[in-house]
Amino acid sequence: MRTLAYDCDVLVIGGGIVGLSTAYAITRAAPGTRVTVLEKEPGPARHQTGRNSGVIHSGIYYRPGSLKARYAVRGAAEMVKFCAEYGIAHAVTGKLIVATERAELPRLHALVQRGRENGIPVRELGAAQIAEYEPEVRGLAAIHVGTTGVCDFVGVARQLAEASGAEIRYGARVERVDRRAELGVAVRTTRGDVVRGRVLVNCAGLYCDEVARLTGDEPEVRIVPFRGEYYSLARPELVRGLVYPVPDPAFPFLGVHLTRGIDGGVHIGPNAVPALAREGYGWGVVRPREIGGTVAWPGVWRMARRHWRYGAGELRRSVSRGAFTEAVRRLLPAVTSDDLVPAAAGVRAQAVLRDGGLVDDFLIREGVRAVHVLNAPSPAATAALPIGREVGRRVLGVLGAV
Repeated sequence: MRTLAYDCDVLVIGGGIVGLSTAYAITRAAPGTRVTVLEKEPGPARHQTGRNSGVIHSGIYYRPGSLKARYAVRGAAEMVKFCAEYGIAHAVTGKLIVATERAELPRLHALVQRGRENGIPVRELGAAQIAEYEPEVRGLAAIHVGTTGVCDFVGVARQLAEASGAEIRYGARVERVDRRAELGVAVRTTRGDVVRGRVLVNCAGLYCDEVARLTGDEPEVRIVPFRGEYYSLARPELVRGLVYPVPDPAFPFLGVHLTRGIDGGVHIGPNAVPALAREGYGWGVVRPREIGGTVAWPGVWRMARRHWRYGAGELRRSVSRGAFTEAVRRLLPAVTSDDLVPAAAGVRAQAVLRDGGLVDDFLIREGVRAVHVLNAPSPAATAALPIGREVGRRVLGVLGAV
C-alpha cells in the first residue's frame, strides 16, 4: 500500500451545500489540491439543502460569539454577493418577528438586544406599525430585520460544485472506510469503487455520526432526525415577505413561519416531529435499523423526558391540519384550513448529546486524517461559505502535517 496512487488529496463525503462549499474553499485557498466529493444521490443538495424554506438568515437568533451567530451574519452577506455574482435567484426581503401574546414580549425585546450584539440592524414596531409591512398579520409588537432574504440554495450548491473544480461522483454511497494514520483514507462505495485520499472530510449531514464511526472516530453525539412539515399557501397574496413567531430559546426550532420564496409562492412551516428514518419525509417511511440506533442512544430518552410537552404540541400539529391552521392563525388570522396545501417535507439532522442536550451550535471535530462536521442544521445553508472556509482551513492544516 505504500506505493499506492492517491485518487485525490481531499476526499469529501456529502454533496450538500456544506460539503460543496468545503470543496470550493479548499481549491480556492490551495489551487492544485485535488478534491473528490462522494454523494450517494444522483445530484447535489437532495436533503437538508434542498428541502428547507430557502431563507438567508440574518443571525439574530444565535448566541453572541457562537459559530452560528458569526457565520450566519457573515454568511448572509456573502451569500447575497455570491448569488449576485453568479446570477442565482435571490432577494433581500427583510422579515418580521411577531409577538402575539404578552408573555412573548420579554423574549422579543431580548431578541432586539441579541440582534444588536450580533451587529444586526433591527427596527422595533408597535401593533399598528406591523401593517406597514404585512397588512394581514396581527400581533402586539414586532421587530423588522432588514438583512434577511431568500435564495435558491440548490442553485448555489450546483454553482459551488462547478466553481470548485472538484471531481463530483454521484450515486456513490459510502459502505466502508479504511483509515491508516501513516497512509491515508480509502473509501469503498456500494458500487464496489475504492477511492483513496490523504484526508477525509465528513459532511454527510443526516449520516455524519455514522460516517465518523466508520472512520474509527467516536463523535460523542448522535443524529436524531426531526421532520419539518410544510404547507403551501393557496392565497399567497396574504403574505408579502417573511413572518416569524417569537421562538422559544430552549429549542433550536424557530416555530411555524411564513416564507415568500423566490418563486412567489408562500410556504408555511415547518413544525418539528421525530422522524422514523433519517430520510423519513413522511410517516410512512420507517427504517427499523435506524429507529433502533436512535432509541439506543441514552440522550434520546433524556431529551424526551425533558421536552415531552413541546413534542406533544408538535405531534398534534402534524396529525391535525386544524391544529396546524390554529398555529398559523396566531400570526395570520385570515387563513383557513382550506388555504393550506401539503408541500414537501424536510428533515433536520439534529445532534443530541449523551445527556439529552441538543447541540445548539455548529460542531466541527478533527480526527486522524479526518475532519467531521457533526452538527450543521439551519442556518448552515446561510452560513455555508464561512463554514466551508473553516472546514477547509482545518483540512489544509491536517494535509500539511501528513
